[in-house]
Amino acid sequence: MILAVDTSLGTAIAVIDGAGAICAERAAVDPLGHVEVIGEMLAETLQDAGAEPITHVVAGMGPGPFTGLRIGIATARAVALARAITVVPVPSHFAAALTEIEADAAAGRFAIVTDARRREVAVTVFDGLDADGIPHVVADTVLVLRADAEAHLAGIRAVEVTALSAAALARVGQRALAAGRDLTDSEPLYLRQPDVAQPRAPKQVGS
Repeated sequence: MILAVDTSLGTAIAVIDGAGAICAERAAVDPLGHVEVIGEMLAETLQDAGAEPITHVVAGMGPGPFTGLRIGIATARAVALARAITVVPVPSHFAAALTEIEADAAAGRFAIVTDARRREVAVTVFDGLDADGIPHVVADTVLVLRADAEAHLAGIRAVEVTALSAAALARVGQRALAAGRDLTDSEPLYLRQPDVAQPRAPKQVGS
């Protein structure tokens, strides 16, 4: 079985079996409350999934805000470390794309759009599934002003997403494993770096 954890938007956790069917899942839409809910959600999901062993942990790698994204990735890595299993990093927009394609097999080219705050959105363009059953990226994730998104997409259908399916994320990771592919590296796709700076050395005060 495969466990997936994503905190790029709300908090989403799921376990799927070898056929990709959902064994258990939990979701919370609050984009700011990850740390308050993720421990209980994880425990409940694993309990509901049953006694079959978890073989891999899929981590949603964003795009997402710095703090929220780190909570989910750290949780996924902690579970994998405790069980001596592998973390499979998957860009979070792939989950939303797979959900859209499964809902409409004739979806054609479309863009997954998620709120990036500060009047910006994160945009990734997909076109169907590739030969491995993984959403095919035709334009990598970029940040654009929300007011400019329509012009940026130039007629491509936009699918704005406010919550992600951890089960869909797990299925993408499962297909990547079966194909021997790495969809991204271990570096999260942060929307931007945190609004903090390293403290500077104190100024010298003249005598």
